[in-house]
Amino acid sequence: MKHRLFRSTAIVSFGTGLSRVLGLVREILMAHYFGTSLAKSAFDVAFSIPNLFRRLFGEGALSAALVPVLTKTSEGEGREAANRLVGQVMTLMGVILLSVVALGVLGITLALEYGTWSERVGAVLPMLRTMLPYTFFICMVAICMAILNSQHRFALPAFTPVALNVVWILVLLVFCSRYGSTPADRIQFVAWGILVAGAVQLAIQVPGFVHLGIRPHLSFAWGDAKVRRVLLLMGPAALGMGIHQVNFFLDRILALWAASWAPAALTFAERLVYLPLGIFATALGTVLLPTFSRQAMHDDPSRMRATFGTSVHNLMLVMVPAALGLLVLARPIVDLVYAWQGGEFGDRSGVLTARALAFYAPGLIVFSLYKLLVPVFYALEDTRTPVRVGAVMVGLNLVLNVTFVLTWPLEFKHSGLALATVLASAANCVSLALILQRRIGPMGWRRLAMGMLRTLLAALAMAWVAMRVPAWMQHLGGAATGEGKLAQLIGVLGAIVVGMAVYGALLAVLRIARPAADLSE
Repeated sequence: MKHRLFRSTAIVSFGTGLSRVLGLVREILMAHYFGTSLAKSAFDVAFSIPNLFRRLFGEGALSAALVPVLTKTSEGEGREAANRLVGQVMTLMGVILLSVVALGVLGITLALEYGTWSERVGAVLPMLRTMLPYTFFICMVAICMAILNSQHRFALPAFTPVALNVVWILVLLVFCSRYGSTPADRIQFVAWGILVAGAVQLAIQVPGFVHLGIRPHLSFAWGDAKVRRVLLLMGPAALGMGIHQVNFFLDRILALWAASWAPAALTFAERLVYLPLGIFATALGTVLLPTFSRQAMHDDPSRMRATFGTSVHNLMLVMVPAALGLLVLARPIVDLVYAWQGGEFGDRSGVLTARALAFYAPGLIVFSLYKLLVPVFYALEDTRTPVRVGAVMVGLNLVLNVTFVLTWPLEFKHSGLALATVLASAANCVSLALILQRRIGPMGWRRLAMGMLRTLLAALAMAWVAMRVPAWMQHLGGAATGEGKLAQLIGVLGAIVVGMAVYGALLAVLRIARPAADLSE
């Protein structure tokens, strides 16, 4: 079991990591061609709508609802029963999604034809109309990925997002580099490219289904008890997952209201935060859901506590230093990644993005913890608790958002939105952790907290050293004293390498690098 869990996590981590790296390349090109322009901000707001539906009807919600039911069906009744369930669920979701897309496109068309809109809203609506059909593709892709994950076929789902980034990058290099004199003209190519990428992502799921012998057929037998069970679980799960995407959407709306550049700056900062989050936390959470489901099915809370505690311990060894590293090296990292000569991403874009990154960085710890907490509830077939807690946190996040936007200076309003997200996420994790302890027994929080404290001390020393490495390299002279990309790369890599060496040494001294076997005691 441990070997299979490690292997599956490694596969998902590699696929997710490759996707995140390509996503970063994509964002580098987006920064080059669009910077923090209104066109880029409008695109980010418009693209958040398909992502909202992806959370509501796709990967998070349906995985949480379908994986436990499909696992029981496959193991208890055989492959044929599992195939019937897959066909029923996919047909139902397809009808719902096509209806949503058709109504959405019609509504936006009427709004553009007969409404009068501000410059910012007027920039969002046409792109939203173009990209809304992507909702169907990405949600169906998410359903396929959930099915494959439930059968412990993690490779294809892990590499599916790579297709989106590859198509996106090709559109930027082939079309945006040659056509369009303004960011507003060039961004239209990206919007249409998103649709092509969605179709490609759906097409590449077919080999995985064929290999497993899954042959879903159109089926309108939605009254089946298993389908009803999936829907009952999916409803709260959709709200729970959707709550966080609603938070994201509200952030973007308030950011666009605050300043035309704010959504773009927040998005560029988030990409840097999601890189380590996706490689480690998302991958581990994806792999752990089937494991937690089987442990729950066998009524084994002690093993659930052990798996959860060990996962948190090991994850924090990575996330705590990553968060502090992003915090103290925010501006050098932003300049290295996004600021390329001759592009739209200028010095002001760098300042604005670095500010957002500095406020987002501590959230890496709580964002990753949430990725581990929620699958435990879903494995227990409790999708309501995360929804109830999350609903309260939406209110908290909204209050903090409005407070910071109204009270902070213009150049820092988007940073306030980032801070509000982090604070609300922290409160969410604390609430879920306390509730989970009542469900499955003592989680060993004291031992876990002591380990995290030692990890934090080592990471603080690492951050202090990393922050000073560029200045030390300036004194030493050489390539690091220049102004170009080579100098930036040497400075950032030098800070990371020296900082990690210090961190690793302190882990050894403090004896916390060894993974705990069971933190539930």
